[in-house]
Amino acid sequence: NNTYKKFMLSIIKQQNNYFNSDNKELNPMVLKDIAEDINMDISTISRVTNGKYVQMPWGTKELKTFFSEGIKMKNGKIVSNYEVKKQIVKIIESENKKSPFNDDLLTKKINEMGYLIARRTIAKYRESLNIPIARLRK
Repeated sequence: NNTYKKFMLSIIKQQNNYFNSDNKELNPMVLKDIAEDINMDISTISRVTNGKYVQMPWGTKELKTFFSEGIKMKNGKIVSNYEVKKQIVKIIESENKKSPFNDDLLTKKINEMGYLIARRTIAKYRESLNIPIARLRK
C-alpha cells in the first residue's frame, strides 16, 4: 500500500497538467522518471502499473496510460504521443469517407499542425488505435 501511495503521489506531481486542469493534457513520462522520484527500481514500478487502474472523479484509467513517449514540436515544446494520437483520430473522423487519407497524407497534416513526426510513426500510432489503412476505410 505504501508503494502505491508513493507511486500515485509521484504521478500526480509529474502529471500536474492532467490532474489540475480541464484539458487533461498528459506530459511525456517514462517508468524511470517515477522510479527515480520515489527511489525504487524500475521493475517495481512496472509491477505496480501492470494491470492496475485508478479511479478518479472523471473516470477510471489504467495506470500505464500515464506513461508515454515525448514528441517534439516545431516550436521546441515536447508533448505526449497521446496528443498526436488524438489529432490522428480527429483528422480521420473528419476525412471524406469516399477518399480517406493514406499515411503519407496523415503525416503531412500532422506535420502542418507543428508536430515533428515520421510516416512510420503515424502508421504505428494508427495501428495502435485499431484504425485500418485508407483502402479499408472507404
